[in-house]
Amino acid sequence: SGSCSLLQADVLDLDEDEDDLEVFSKDASLMDMNSFSPMMPTSPLSMINQIKFEDGPDLKDLFITVDAPESHVTTIETFITYRIVTKTSRGEFDSSEFEVRRRYQDFLWLKGKLEEAHPTLIIPELSSYKKQGPGLLSRMGQTVRAVASSMRGVKNRPEEFMEMNNFIETFSQKINLIDKISQRIYKEERDYFDEMKEYGPIHILWSASEEELVDTLKGMAGCIEQCCKATEKRMAGLSEALLPVVHEYVLYSEMLVGVMKRRDQIQTELDSKVEALTYKKADIDLLTEEIGKLEDKVECANNALKADWERWKQNMKNDLRSAFTDTAEQNIRYYEQCLATWESFLTSQTDLPSEEDSEEKL
Repeated sequence: SGSCSLLQADVLDLDEDEDDLEVFSKDASLMDMNSFSPMMPTSPLSMINQIKFEDGPDLKDLFITVDAPESHVTTIETFITYRIVTKTSRGEFDSSEFEVRRRYQDFLWLKGKLEEAHPTLIIPELSSYKKQGPGLLSRMGQTVRAVASSMRGVKNRPEEFMEMNNFIETFSQKINLIDKISQRIYKEERDYFDEMKEYGPIHILWSASEEELVDTLKGMAGCIEQCCKATEKRMAGLSEALLPVVHEYVLYSEMLVGVMKRRDQIQTELDSKVEALTYKKADIDLLTEEIGKLEDKVECANNALKADWERWKQNMKNDLRSAFTDTAEQNIRYYEQCLATWESFLTSQTDLPSEEDSEEKL
């Protein structure tokens, strides 16, 4: 139909555990929701709620935005829906803009269908997690599956996919560490800001009881206020530019692990058929036909992953480089602004007449 109605109506009644889902939504005020514009943010990765599709590097003609959550309460259940707005200038669509509302379970259904149809593509969708952590039996099951997987292994995994797997493990460790450090920096910055906010009013109250220091104390209060504003602006930069991007790639590292597992499953299935054929454990003609199909499936999966892998790596580098560069530039501006504020204050204090000069004039 060309619209954003990708989900069937019958999936709306499926059960769901909404507490297990983590969904990110950027501020809708960052974009003009009433008109299509090629100037809208264009990174396909750095915004969880906005995806851009294009056939070429210079085409920016299809945007999908997810925002405006609404809570719905019925006699049977409580659930949340999100607005999905699709804007396009492509001629094959019936309209230039579509708007629907979908709930959590619809996104999960779509994610599952996409992974089923394209098991080795890196899909930028929502990630689920358990807030309380897995239970004992669940942890035991995960351990057993991990041991079984390591024992079974993939006999013929190509070297390039071994390198991908090693990259994912290293990347996951580093990006998780960066995420923790970034969150800690933001928390410490917040604590510093909250404490500094109290100093300005304190100096104003102090000036009321110190006649000879009124101008100095009020000047210090003004400097502190300016530094507070600069600190608040820097925190906004961290929360809008750095933290979401870093945390997004934490989620991507989890997705990449799933992609590699699905690729290995296809490879393992092929290996088992080849082994069965070697030992003639089943009908040879049937096995030969199945092996041919699996070989095609493995080749398609490998090609899709390799192509998507290079695209993802390039976007990842661009997004992280941009996030850290912007943060560094914001930090420089912050320190320059604070330094200029205090230098101006100290200069004004130096220019004030001393007590000896005042006595001489008298």
